[in-house]
Amino acid sequence: MDLKIKDKVCIITGGAKGIGYGIARLWASEGGISVIISRSQLEKEKQEQMKALSQNYAFYECDLKEYEKIPALIEKIIAKFGSIYALVNNAGANDNLHIENTSVKELINSYENNLFHYYAMSKEALPYLKKEQGSILNIVSKTGITGQGRTSAYASAKAAQMGFTREWACAFAKDNVRVNALCPAEVMTPLYEKWLQNFKDPKAQYEKIASFIPLGHRFTTIEEIAYTAVFTLSPLASHTTGQILNVDGGYVHLDRALNWD
Repeated sequence: MDLKIKDKVCIITGGAKGIGYGIARLWASEGGISVIISRSQLEKEKQEQMKALSQNYAFYECDLKEYEKIPALIEKIIAKFGSIYALVNNAGANDNLHIENTSVKELINSYENNLFHYYAMSKEALPYLKKEQGSILNIVSKTGITGQGRTSAYASAKAAQMGFTREWACAFAKDNVRVNALCPAEVMTPLYEKWLQNFKDPKAQYEKIASFIPLGHRFTTIEEIAYTAVFTLSPLASHTTGQILNVDGGYVHLDRALNWD
């Protein structure tokens, strides 16, 4: 299937690892130009993978918490490529900040890591997205729908990202700029693997969580997230906007009775 993204520029924040890198790699493999932004260096092996897929990919090291640097960063990207067709807001991590032991200043700091750059990146890229009649994809989380119990900062940031998604879809419809969100639940990313190592028996903990996922009793893969992301960003999804897409094996919305023997 031709996704019609050849030579189209897609910015992916947090694109050096996990879901972000999966999207960047697939976008490039389909003929698009991936522009990766990350505060982490792109590992040498991944650099080689990207070079093999596209000589036009780019990597910019930037801590997006310093959102005042974003306008200059977008200017650099435009100077190099001349256009922006798509933006994937993805950077961030669950910091498990619970209301009972988290100050307002710590909450704001969490929002600086997880929320404000979604706004700043979209604002600065918007004029170019309008020219291309392009697409924004916000990577959110099931915690913004369900809550998690001990992560007020992250869950509320993710809920706000969903609010951005619906608001921007309304605001930019007249410009033919589509805005959607992709909502994972349990995905085996490097960060998740690291978290599992905190348990005495990581395999047993994985199996316990996976048992609550109706479809296949397994975690979603990074590749499955990337396939949905790239299609949703592409012109083939030209009448899809304002959607919160749950790619989670039915974890959030299917009846828990499905998990009973």
